[in-house]
Amino acid sequence: MSHQVMSVVPLEKGKAGIRFDDGTEVVLYKGEIRKLGIEEGCVVTEAVYDKILNEILGKRAIKRAMHLLEKQDRTERQLYDKLKQNGYPESCIESAIAYVKSYHYIDDFRYASTYIRYHQEKKSRQKLKMELMAKGIGRDLVDAALEEEYVSDDQKKIAELLQKRHYSFEDADVSEQRKNYQFLLRRGFKSSDILHVMKQERQ
Repeated sequence: MSHQVMSVVPLEKGKAGIRFDDGTEVVLYKGEIRKLGIEEGCVVTEAVYDKILNEILGKRAIKRAMHLLEKQDRTERQLYDKLKQNGYPESCIESAIAYVKSYHYIDDFRYASTYIRYHQEKKSRQKLKMELMAKGIGRDLVDAALEEEYVSDDQKKIAELLQKRHYSFEDADVSEQRKNYQFLLRRGFKSSDILHVMKQERQ
């Protein structure tokens, strides 16, 4: 089976984007393109096509994934998005993610657990859940991590945050109450918990 090159588009840093007739898009260095004899309109063999996807880009995607994880811990979704942004085709991204997962270089449960331990003193359970799901971690994994790691009492945390903000439960006027109420809502605390603490502390 052969594959026709539909377009070759110059990019930055000595690279070019190539689109094949099956819709696959790849990014190669111009030196690699010359060496493979690729130009717009040409037809490449299955062997050359496989070499591009597996030997060249497959290995490069793994190295890129490793480099990204050396800089910081990431969720599977974050790593996927970053590799996609770097121009790697779907098959290479899937292979790279499978590789790093096999060595536990990415572990969404571990990521969620660490995130919860680090942030739970300043954020509510619901806020943490929303943030972790926004990072692409599944609801079940997030719930399991929260069950294992979340130990803070939200109402106690609200009172502590208000004290840190030098909020006066006795003297705060309506404007100050509203300002701190909105601050706590943005942190993900329930309205009922916020109002309960403000009311109890004033008594």
